[in-house]
Amino acid sequence: MSQNTRNDIKTLAYVLRRTNYAEADRILNLITPEGKMSAIAKGARKEKSKLAGGIEMFSLVELNIHFGRTELGVVTSSKMVKFYSDILASLERVELATMILKRISLAAEVAESPEYFKITDVCLKAINRGADLELVEAWFWLNYTRAMGEQINLYFDTNGKKLSAGKKYDWNAEKAALEERTAGVINANTIKLMRLMLAVNIDMMEKVSGTKRYFPAILRIARAVNKI
Repeated sequence: MSQNTRNDIKTLAYVLRRTNYAEADRILNLITPEGKMSAIAKGARKEKSKLAGGIEMFSLVELNIHFGRTELGVVTSSKMVKFYSDILASLERVELATMILKRISLAAEVAESPEYFKITDVCLKAINRGADLELVEAWFWLNYTRAMGEQINLYFDTNGKKLSAGKKYDWNAEKAALEERTAGVINANTIKLMRLMLAVNIDMMEKVSGTKRYFPAILRIARAVNKI
């Protein structure tokens, strides 16, 4: 939880991007419960910097930031709350975590959403503990799309008809909706799982058995919606 005064903010954050600046500083793009922020960590690249340990990638950090007359704040103190070191255990985990941070950064530049911090938090924790990466990515895309105000309609097809348990569907990019198709990859079970992903976090999804075979189809749709 953040604590704010007029010019000083104490907040939890994830570092979305770090950019070296001047001789020893770093400019940070952050996602916080309050939204996206930018701040400079002065001297963070110095060997004995007190700020360096609290601004690592793939870490939940607690920052005190002072804001003056510009939108670029100054980090006055930093503390690492949790370093998700097991993300580094495989290239696949690193790639997925990096993609998520980049997408959240881009989305937060377009519009604010209180969901962005939560989505980042849920996904990084899941990747760190070794959750199925297809599940994490599918959950991410569905909730990311909703946070951007473009949630997939999981109740009616391209003709406005209620989705039926006995039919198959696929994504119609032109109409931005599910369309009935004989060889469609989306069936009633897939739709139920997609709805569940939008209702609960990944840790709850992991408790549902027999779902893995549906992840490729969900990923196909979720990626298509986001033009991936």
